[in-house]
Amino acid sequence: MTTDDADRAILRRVPLFAELSEEDLTWITGGGEAVELAAGELLASEGEPGDALFVIVSGELQVVKRSRTTDVPIAVLGPGEIVGEMAIFEAQPRMASVRAASPARVIRIPRDEILELLRTRPSATLSMLRTVMGRLRSTEAMLREREKLAALGTLSAGLAHELNNPVSAIERSAALLIDRLADAELATRALGAARLTDRQLAAVDEVRASCLATQAPGVLSPIQQAERENAIGDWLAAHGLSEAITGPLAETSVTIDALDRIAAVVDRPALDAALRSAAGGCSVRAIASEIQDAAMRISGLVMAIKGFTQMDQATVAGAVDLRVSLGNTIAVLRSKARSKSAEVVVQIEPDLPPVRGFAGELNQIWANLIDNALDAVADGGRVEVAAARERQRVVVRVADNGGGIPDEVRAHLFEPFFTTKPIGKGTGLGLDIVRRLVSHNDGDIDVESRPGRTEFRVSLPITDAEGAGGRA
Repeated sequence: MTTDDADRAILRRVPLFAELSEEDLTWITGGGEAVELAAGELLASEGEPGDALFVIVSGELQVVKRSRTTDVPIAVLGPGEIVGEMAIFEAQPRMASVRAASPARVIRIPRDEILELLRTRPSATLSMLRTVMGRLRSTEAMLREREKLAALGTLSAGLAHELNNPVSAIERSAALLIDRLADAELATRALGAARLTDRQLAAVDEVRASCLATQAPGVLSPIQQAERENAIGDWLAAHGLSEAITGPLAETSVTIDALDRIAAVVDRPALDAALRSAAGGCSVRAIASEIQDAAMRISGLVMAIKGFTQMDQATVAGAVDLRVSLGNTIAVLRSKARSKSAEVVVQIEPDLPPVRGFAGELNQIWANLIDNALDAVADGGRVEVAAARERQRVVVRVADNGGGIPDEVRAHLFEPFFTTKPIGKGTGLGLDIVRRLVSHNDGDIDVESRPGRTEFRVSLPITDAEGAGGRA
């Protein structure tokens, strides 16, 4: 569809074309093409070549960028505004998609026409630069905030997964504990009614003492444990006792000799009550221990996430213990490593001095680098995290055994919006954020990569009097 006088009037209102002569404006409109869009219709897709600039004549266009599984709205543009200028400048694929928010009419001007305009009209070049820089600043600020929220969402999902296991264990154990307590109370009541002698009570106490041991002697294999259960079950059957307590007794250190000794001095039904009481006590203790372990696991995770986010500290530079900082970060990313069966190896130098920096920002650096390393490795891969002092600084290394970074990619690695991930999998701001945070903490970052090993190195100043102010 060709352009008309109304389109020329709109072009004249655009700062980029406002100072063009009528002849140049006619030349531009002659090279342009009018496009009619229905509401919701896609004008340009993220990732496709940036081969044209669009001027909005009527209606509104929405600019969106894919971030993981959602489209992030960047801007809504109306008549007289332009879109697509950044892709033309960079000669790169489009960084965002554009669709009609309402029925719209736009003028499509090919890239070659725009480049010729910029070559011959310096004022148009300045206008284009102002438009590009303003758009870039607003887009970058919005996506940085989105990247932080997305990272927090990833960590929250991992934390929820990590918490689910101990919470489920507590629920199961608590339900089982109610049943076992009822069994133990009945057995203890029956045992009390038997009015045992001191000698008999001593034999019962010997069996109960086995509850203090967590498992049968040694660490038994499944086959050995099955053999032990069979032996205790046979003993119970031979003495005319219920085999229902075989499992609980087999999980303790009680021996057949101990069972023989109690059977020699305690007759049925008191023997049945005594063993049921002992087995019930063992079960209750074991279940209580499981609940305690699960609760300690939850407490450890809460402390890790609290330390990672620095919720209880002001955002001021101070001494940061990297052993704690790195440990908290790895704890909140453990579920992702487990999902890929990846091995995360941590090597921190003994007596590592604290570094001077912002704790929350350092945690964000480690989270980005370790998360990227886990993305880079195949299932069953290996990620190494190491920290050691080098002269007056501490160097943290995050390495992976993935496929490596090609030289042509490495040159752009820390540039904003640059990403090698598929559309929607990354905004290209993760490493740019890392670079900025490292700089804010008076640090340096570099990377070495070859097939099979990529290593990021972050160097930070230590806090002691010798190295607090200087660099090596």
